[in-house]
Amino acid sequence: MQLKNSILTGLLIGLLLPAAAWVLFARLYPDTVILNKPAIPYLVAIGLNLFVVKLCFQRNADNTGKGVMLATFASMLAMVFILKVRIS
Repeated sequence: MQLKNSILTGLLIGLLLPAAAWVLFARLYPDTVILNKPAIPYLVAIGLNLFVVKLCFQRNADNTGKGVMLATFASMLAMVFILKVRIS
């Protein structure tokens, strides 16, 4: 089954990895800080999203890639905001 080449599909795909990272690390390990860097799991998820963007553009699914990229940047902004509020 081939996914529809749309920005909405890309947004949904792009939000899966950051959401999974948040659930995994925020719920299972609430007090754990990895190497004194609380953003490491989210940055790994964002890196994986950028790999997905590369795959989308290689397979000529440009709109899906744009949606994943949009979700990646939205996740980065949310991560910065959440970490700023949590640290302050």
